[in-house]
Amino acid sequence: MRPLLSPLGPRILRRTGFPQVNCVMSILRLLRLTAFILVLAAFAGLPASVWAVGFQPVSPEELKLTSEPKAPGAPAIILFRQVDRDDRGQTAHEDVYFRVKILTEEGRKYADIEIPFWKEQGDVVNIHARTIKPDGSIVSFAGKAFDKEIVKARGVKYMAKTFTLPDVQVGGIIEYYYTTDFSEKFVFDSHWILSNELFTKNAKFSLKPYTSDYAQWNVRWTWKNLPPGTAQPAEAPNHVINLEVRDVPAFHTEDYMPPENELKARVDFIYSEDFLEKDPDKYWKKLGKKRNDLLESFVGKRKAMEQAVAEIVSPGDSPEVKLQKIYARVQQLRNTSYEVEKSEQEQKREKEKDPGNVETVWKKQYANGGELTWLFLALARAAGFEAHGMWVSDRENYFFTPQTMEGRRLDANVVVVKVSGKDVFFDPGAAFTPFGMLPWVETGVNGLRLDKDGGSWLQTMLPASAESGVQRKADLKLSDTGDLEGKLTVTFTGLEASHRRVEERLTDDAERKKSLEDEVKQSIPAACEVELTNKPDWKSSTPPLVAEFTLKVPGWVSGAGRRALLPVGLFGAPEKHLFDHSDRVQPIYFEYPFQRLDDINIDLPLGWQISTLPAPQKQDGHIVIYTMTAENNKGTLHLSRALNVDILLLEQKYYPALRNFFQVVRTGDEQQVILQPAAASAAN
Repeated sequence: MRPLLSPLGPRILRRTGFPQVNCVMSILRLLRLTAFILVLAAFAGLPASVWAVGFQPVSPEELKLTSEPKAPGAPAIILFRQVDRDDRGQTAHEDVYFRVKILTEEGRKYADIEIPFWKEQGDVVNIHARTIKPDGSIVSFAGKAFDKEIVKARGVKYMAKTFTLPDVQVGGIIEYYYTTDFSEKFVFDSHWILSNELFTKNAKFSLKPYTSDYAQWNVRWTWKNLPPGTAQPAEAPNHVINLEVRDVPAFHTEDYMPPENELKARVDFIYSEDFLEKDPDKYWKKLGKKRNDLLESFVGKRKAMEQAVAEIVSPGDSPEVKLQKIYARVQQLRNTSYEVEKSEQEQKREKEKDPGNVETVWKKQYANGGELTWLFLALARAAGFEAHGMWVSDRENYFFTPQTMEGRRLDANVVVVKVSGKDVFFDPGAAFTPFGMLPWVETGVNGLRLDKDGGSWLQTMLPASAESGVQRKADLKLSDTGDLEGKLTVTFTGLEASHRRVEERLTDDAERKKSLEDEVKQSIPAACEVELTNKPDWKSSTPPLVAEFTLKVPGWVSGAGRRALLPVGLFGAPEKHLFDHSDRVQPIYFEYPFQRLDDINIDLPLGWQISTLPAPQKQDGHIVIYTMTAENNKGTLHLSRALNVDILLLEQKYYPALRNFFQVVRTGDEQQVILQPAAASAAN
């Protein structure tokens, strides 16, 4: 669990979801002056640099350009891009400049500009834009940029400054520049994202690193996927770090691909108070000892924890029952990480302070998620378990490797407990996570299990597909007119349940109802009527999330002469167009293994008969399995469907095999049961 207000490591701004776009950056909150904390005074008195970024002259060659051989068929290309970042002073800021050539009619859509940003991180200011017509005449943008809420995949929301440039024509050029003015007294995750949706002909990047009069801060940088022939980023005599690139390919976005941050050409900057250690083993040992000392200071209240455990468990409880009770009790405490984030002023008014240790957390009965996870560690030890704290790097936005020597990437904390001789991982500070599981972003990742010697690397478990499922049980009746109608029960288990509970935690009953109903509608490849009839348990983590509906699918059965045809894939819409494209650029990536189970009973109208059943389907690809059967159960049609996906990351070269598998799934779902209506049966 990422802590918001913890003395035990980087203070990371926590949110559910994170956009993977060029202009959006993750941030580190201001660190206190400890091994990981920087005092506010470090910013005092340092002047902020302000640059004047202006429009660049336009060359006749740029106006005459009609295509780019290195980006054939591109609707537009970036002729030039410049990013100048200044981390100095009390307020970091970044100046960005774009010049875009419109090559086709489709490319005119790039006149609609969106500059994304997180509102709590700062704002986009100093926007200037203009259109250059093919004849070289200039039309300045005199309009206003509007704030717009953008919704991306998985319900992630962020803001964007939006505006539309006038008189954009094929053969013309659009250009604009702006400043991202970050919030005061924040240390930011500085990086350059080279890749863009469009091919980039030329680009320049610079960084003026953060410095402090109060502590020795060092900066180093790593890079990946730089275009061939690109010189490495280098520091100039004035300590400004620079990079020039040419011919950066357009970034191709696909469904079910790894985080964009992992795939794009990029340069990341790493700030450290310590001397730059070149040996990864020594770096992590040193960091591990520091974090372990801080952790032991936070959890070292044995007597208070033993008293707390006595209130939670009974003497006759088995070890596993004790652990379950402790886990449940911690999850019952107020978790401030999952509340609407308060402003700094609101926190001051409420005089909220860092608790300092687990005894204070227990007395207050509330804390942020990271502190609650450490409370669980202290309680587990007090109950007699061998337990360790562990720092991991979640995989929502990056894939972590220790070779980068980037300690701030270990930004989520979990607890490792020996249970029946095996390591079991827990994160009760991640709300709605079932006992014995981790939130999906923390599964299958490397982490540093802490001890006094500096710790050791361990990988968290990856749950099997059967542990996180969506089970649909439908009891329906078929009408003479071909309509299906009846009851549907959908049961979400494991990570499928916790994911939905987290997403809907701040919504009301009406929004939750609509969300569940929409999900059912999206699973059926036909127009339907759905209404939720029960009140699912949204507040617990252990029980499955169960939703009950009334369902009507008009015209699901179609007539063909004396026959009626009933498709078997009633809930097969999500897989209907999955991996349709014959080509694939990026690797295939699923957030976690999952299972889909459908159990459908359909009562036929009086006098109707089942004439022909499709053959059973079973496609076993080992890591993906699909089965479909249709049975005549004394005049009731029984359909059974199962889809198991045990994939986390799959190389692009295996895409054809995976695509073929899902084509079999579509074919299986499109099979039909042949029915004989009553009139046809009587005639026969």
